[in-house]
Amino acid sequence: MRGIKKRGLVGAFVIVFNISRFVFCSEVSFLDLEPIVVSKSADHSYSIDSDDIKDFLSSSLIEALTLTPLDLQSRSLKGGIQTDFSLRGSNFQGVLMLINGQRVNDPQTGHHNSDIPFTTADIEKIEVIPGVNSSIFGPDAIGGAINFRLKKPKDKERVVEFRVGQHQTTAELLSISEQQDNLAVRFSLENEESAGFRDDTDFNKFITSFNSILDSPFGELGLNLGYQEKEFGAYDFYTPASGYLSKEWTKTFLGSTGVIIERDGFSVKPNFLWRRHYDKFMLDKTGVRSKYINHHRTDVFTPGIYVQRQTDIGKLGIGLEYGEERINSSNLGKQRRNHRSIFVDENLDILSCLSLGASFRQDDYDGLDNMLTAAFTLRKNLSQKNSIHAGVARSFRLPTFTELYYSDPTTVGNAGLSAEKSLTYQAGYDYTHKNLSAGFTLFFREEKDFIDWIKRTASQEKWQVENISDAEVFGTENYLKLRINENLNWESNYSYIDKRMNSHGYLYKYGPNYIRHLVNNRLLYNCAFGNQAIGMTYKKKPGRDGWFLLDGCFSYRVNKNSRIFLSISNILNVEYQEIAGIPQPGREVTAGVRFEW
Repeated sequence: MRGIKKRGLVGAFVIVFNISRFVFCSEVSFLDLEPIVVSKSADHSYSIDSDDIKDFLSSSLIEALTLTPLDLQSRSLKGGIQTDFSLRGSNFQGVLMLINGQRVNDPQTGHHNSDIPFTTADIEKIEVIPGVNSSIFGPDAIGGAINFRLKKPKDKERVVEFRVGQHQTTAELLSISEQQDNLAVRFSLENEESAGFRDDTDFNKFITSFNSILDSPFGELGLNLGYQEKEFGAYDFYTPASGYLSKEWTKTFLGSTGVIIERDGFSVKPNFLWRRHYDKFMLDKTGVRSKYINHHRTDVFTPGIYVQRQTDIGKLGIGLEYGEERINSSNLGKQRRNHRSIFVDENLDILSCLSLGASFRQDDYDGLDNMLTAAFTLRKNLSQKNSIHAGVARSFRLPTFTELYYSDPTTVGNAGLSAEKSLTYQAGYDYTHKNLSAGFTLFFREEKDFIDWIKRTASQEKWQVENISDAEVFGTENYLKLRINENLNWESNYSYIDKRMNSHGYLYKYGPNYIRHLVNNRLLYNCAFGNQAIGMTYKKKPGRDGWFLLDGCFSYRVNKNSRIFLSISNILNVEYQEIAGIPQPGREVTAGVRFEW
């Protein structure tokens, strides 16, 4: 299978290269274009740009997120095979995923939200938007949102990267950008495979993508297409500590398009997104303990339009959105739900030192009451160095199709579930002066009707998903960025979370899997021959011992177009489990070479 995939990758690269030459045989004046991004803004967010991804030699988009306050709950190696996200104490369903500001959450289950069918070469910036600033994007942003911004193709850019590592791990990345007059395109291909660090942790991953921007008399037209295919051992992925040798196959198709039309401070941005996801899961690939197999196919269609007007005191925007979610499943049956949404956002500069943001969104889902999300934010500049901010937001999360309809010998869904609701308050302070940026945010969230899998008594035969009455979450986020000298930079963030809920004496299937303490540090040293980076992470979860991870990335620039690198994760070979019962790999060494021209 490896030989087939490698030959297929090389063959696809040759085909794409010749297509790119053919596309640009015609002559059509090119303007400096930006990616099509819905302009709903987030005032307080954490971002990772394309240079950060290259400096830290991230092998996947998911791995790059380790530099943020996001709690990554991985079930596999660092290739982004399957990872759950938690932000500000949310469960893995409570983080909203966006691509260019458009929702891409999987309606089957949040376990597939990390299936992003684009490569690191396709990304301009990743924004982690916690708390109140994410509510404008709609449901599921209980803890916040993650926005992947695709970058515009560049003039005749080529990227080729090869990696090899332990456990027979190999990876290849190829990306080609072309630009001619008013058209720019990029083709990217990525293949990664590994025998795994223990039984049933092997995987194969393949991604191909196409991005284009066309400047026409009507405006900027963007088209983005992505495909991802994964096959992986799923040792105890959904049955922690049970010893099941499982297998899973997923495929993700994504297409999005949009137009930006701007005239005299007025802009109109129609857009459309389609996402299809296939999932096949085999509980016991040996067939000894179980022959249980599930097949699922989901489709999400989201057309919308956003209109924005620049006024004397700020920006006023209004948007309309229609969405349809479908599933065809051997277990969940055929299900569908539609929604209609309208949202308004306003950003006002009240005074030279005071700004106000407000957003309102109404979502009408079939079979559910109309749901309102709203947010208010306020920022005051105390001086050129100091500012304070505050905000409040109301959010909700829809139950997934799995939570509504799933059934197996040990687990049963609940078609009568209602939506989760939350109310978040936050306030913070920021300081910026010369080479130092620092700040903190305090937040408090009230949750109502949150959804979890429980047993009311130990003798209950199956885990049942139910709405639990309430919970309270208190926490703080702190960040620091310091430029020590022209070559040495230090970045750090710390999160503390205390989540309190009335357990009612229930047994919880997954237990409290949020972080109590999370500390991320990164030292980046720019020397004459390349960038060197050291990453340090400490995590502590309730009721479990904490763990400390040390990572290193070292590169040597051979010339202006090429460099070789060495990446070492978990240098201290620490034994740990992001999700209790699912062991994580020890020390991993990867070496590679990257060419750019």
